[in-house]
Amino acid sequence: MTTMTTKGIELNLNGALTNRPIAHLVERALADGEGRLAANGALVCRTGDRTGRSPKDKYLEDTSAIHDKVWWGKVNRPLSTDKFDRVLSMATEHLGKADQRYVFDGWAGADIEHRLGVRVVTEQAWHCMFCETLFIRPGSAADASDLPWQHDWTILNAGRRRLTPEEQAEFGVDSPVLVAQSLERKLVVILGTEYAGEMKKSIFFAMNYDMPDQGVFPMHCSANIAKDDPTNVALFFGLSGTGKTTLSADPNRALIGDDEHGWGPNGVFNFEGGCYAKCIKLTREGEPQIWDAIKFGSVLENVVINDETLEPDYFDGSITENTRVTYPVEYIPGAQIPSVGAHPKNVIFLTADAYGVLPPVSKLTPEQAMYYFINGYTSKLAGTEAGVTEPQPNFSPCFGGPFLPRRPMEYAQMLADRIKRYKANVWLLNTGWTGGAYGQGHRFELRYTRAMVTDILDGSLRREEYDQDPIFGLWIPRHVKGVPAGVLHPEDTWSDANAYRAQAKKLAEKFRENEKQFKISDEVLAAGPKI
Repeated sequence: MTTMTTKGIELNLNGALTNRPIAHLVERALADGEGRLAANGALVCRTGDRTGRSPKDKYLEDTSAIHDKVWWGKVNRPLSTDKFDRVLSMATEHLGKADQRYVFDGWAGADIEHRLGVRVVTEQAWHCMFCETLFIRPGSAADASDLPWQHDWTILNAGRRRLTPEEQAEFGVDSPVLVAQSLERKLVVILGTEYAGEMKKSIFFAMNYDMPDQGVFPMHCSANIAKDDPTNVALFFGLSGTGKTTLSADPNRALIGDDEHGWGPNGVFNFEGGCYAKCIKLTREGEPQIWDAIKFGSVLENVVINDETLEPDYFDGSITENTRVTYPVEYIPGAQIPSVGAHPKNVIFLTADAYGVLPPVSKLTPEQAMYYFINGYTSKLAGTEAGVTEPQPNFSPCFGGPFLPRRPMEYAQMLADRIKRYKANVWLLNTGWTGGAYGQGHRFELRYTRAMVTDILDGSLRREEYDQDPIFGLWIPRHVKGVPAGVLHPEDTWSDANAYRAQAKKLAEKFRENEKQFKISDEVLAAGPKI
């Protein structure tokens, strides 16, 4: 490989290392001082001062070809073509001078009929290893195809190249970080942040734009499948930290993927070839599959390790609460490889309710499903974004607002169409607080949440009797095996019923205020909370 000139990029790649074995990338990362090997064999790396995504520093090239299709606003902020060219020039100049460049060529999308070819260029070996783990390597078991690789999208990761104060003034920004993406050129440029998740989410953003044109509904969700029934597929929607990875890693079911999927004509398929799990307070007893997946070939981000024993301390959040581990999906025993499945029978929305007023589990009507999906209520959890230090109540359309290039109603309609066509059951699962709001109550116990999921997936919960919540209209089951009845109705968990009602009314009002930004039908609006 010499000079990469595709898509308007001029970058000399003489001597670049392409699709190297994991062992070689680990060796290079250790030699270059990028990380250390933990006692369990994982490569432990730091991401600098950015330990989460930087959504406030991301911009989208605004061109006539894509302008009318994009949901412009707080999420998608425009960058002129001349400024994008300037960002691109800064990145190529920096990477061109790097002592070493690493290139990964692979796929996003396990369905060979609906996927994108991704090229990543970075100067850090561990960043390339991250991509080897998170995307699909050509010719691997996850690829399931002998078709030649094709080049669709490019990521130029110049994360060590930070903007100077003068350059910040030039771009009109107040940060040394700038992530620029062009939907027309199919190009991502990363400056100023070494947080590897920026690469992962930039390609998810690309899939969210490109896949609808192929008849595929892109989803911010995890997915698994019953080992004894290939038709029993489940989806778990939710923002980071709400339980997508934890709840989909079930020893009784095969993992399809933990974060990003498409729902296309052939069924569900993983966009990725690996998992990116939070590991703060991780224990073998609580999450054995994730614990056992942390070994040679996985990457631990911002996890503190003991200097003498080299054992990771998953309870030490002194660097960040957003400690992460990356590992290939096949590290999960019995994972579904290739990562594809049938059309789902159950769709589960995960919300971490910091108000402490939503029930732990409820069944949704089709109208409620569309209402709660388009609003996407949850909480941003500590560390998942720069500046987030404690749970913050938040509405994120389609449970993935930061990653939506198109208008949210387009995605909501795609979900509604598929729920109707394939007769999927839809549920709302609160993995957040009970007995009071954040700071007063406590988070739902994982064992109870797992029991609720088990009853959903084996069909038991559909046969239960239900009560309707008077404020949110949600249908709450009267019984769940292994869960105390007093846990199911949130008002029963509060010591002060009046305080509960006041808090519930406050959240209901926020729903009604948030819905105003969308063009929602009267039928769907009627399925929302009552105030």
